[in-house]
Amino acid sequence: MSFSRRRLVVLPLAAGALGFAGLSTRAAAAEGGPTAPAPGTTVFTSGADGYAVYRIPAVVRTVRGTLVAFAEARSGSADSARTVVVAKRSADGGRTWAAQAAVAGDGSDTHGNPAPVVDPRTGRITLLTCTNGAGVTEAQIMSGQASAADGRRVWVQHSTDDGRTFTAPREITAAAKHPDWRWYATGPGHAIALTAGRHRGRLVAPANHSVPPPAGSADTGTEAKYYGGHCLLSDDGGTTWRIGFLDDTPDGVVNANETAAAQLPDGTVYFNARNQNGSAPGVRVDARSADGGAHLEQPYAPQPGLAGPVVQGSLLQPAAGPLLFAGPADPDARAAMAVRASTDGGRTWTEVLTLSPLPAAYSDLVQTGPGEVGLLYETGAASAYERIAFARLRLAELRP
Repeated sequence: MSFSRRRLVVLPLAAGALGFAGLSTRAAAAEGGPTAPAPGTTVFTSGADGYAVYRIPAVVRTVRGTLVAFAEARSGSADSARTVVVAKRSADGGRTWAAQAAVAGDGSDTHGNPAPVVDPRTGRITLLTCTNGAGVTEAQIMSGQASAADGRRVWVQHSTDDGRTFTAPREITAAAKHPDWRWYATGPGHAIALTAGRHRGRLVAPANHSVPPPAGSADTGTEAKYYGGHCLLSDDGGTTWRIGFLDDTPDGVVNANETAAAQLPDGTVYFNARNQNGSAPGVRVDARSADGGAHLEQPYAPQPGLAGPVVQGSLLQPAAGPLLFAGPADPDARAAMAVRASTDGGRTWTEVLTLSPLPAAYSDLVQTGPGEVGLLYETGAASAYERIAFARLRLAELRP
């Protein structure tokens, strides 16, 4: 594996916390010393507060400057375990975090895939999530074995008090999911509010789904070629939603899966997705929309400049600075969480920082201030799923 040329200063804050993140692990290994923990303040710890595993991070910054971090709190390690969505708030830019609160789910099913977004006009937080029956696997859903009640369903809820409380989830499956779709996932990671162009104010939530095999096919529907991408759009601040673009040609070349989105300075919406074992080169695909996510200019195409394993990745377009992508950089394992930067709208990428060579998986990026971004990510010493940490990164150090 190759590590970044960049190395940042690590500033200690308090016991168990690290300040601005850097390559402390690499330095320790090079000097023959013990491997340090991956940088970042621990937000969620697997085994704590009555939950076996915390996964699937998402984070937003409210109009008041509060960070709200979300995660799936699971009863076990399986994706189909009984799961609720929990949240923690930070009023000091991610240095410390308040007590955990359950936001969605009652523990009777699998409730996850948090995709939050803040409407900058009103300050309201909208949270999209998905459910399926407890113990019902993705393969069962993709093969059409799950009932409508136990299959994938889509929900929305809101907070008008800076993330302290949320309304009860309200189902929007009929508007957000075609009747023949089987698998379905929002995000995971934050959705976006458009701030430029003629669709300014629109909320755009990246998502993915699977389609059934054609009639007469010997396929079961579990084949990766049946994955496809889409997005959800709201022009009323997150109250109602509709489906935007669709990209789900089952040719096995590009199998768009978990997806992130960002609005570029020129107003273009940029989508970057996990390519789930497609035959196209690389593990990432991307596309652009000039009409606020309603259509793609061209179908998803391979993005070979983002090396790594098959895994979710996160995007952020800071107010001033390059487009950023975060995800593991080790092509052979979920490890070596890295930040890549692009100065040409996602066409080419440069690795600007590797936080640590340790195991790492899902992540989400957020701007925490004029010169700083934060990264909420899964990591651990022996497994990527031991904790979810929050690292503060100087934006000046993330330029190619």
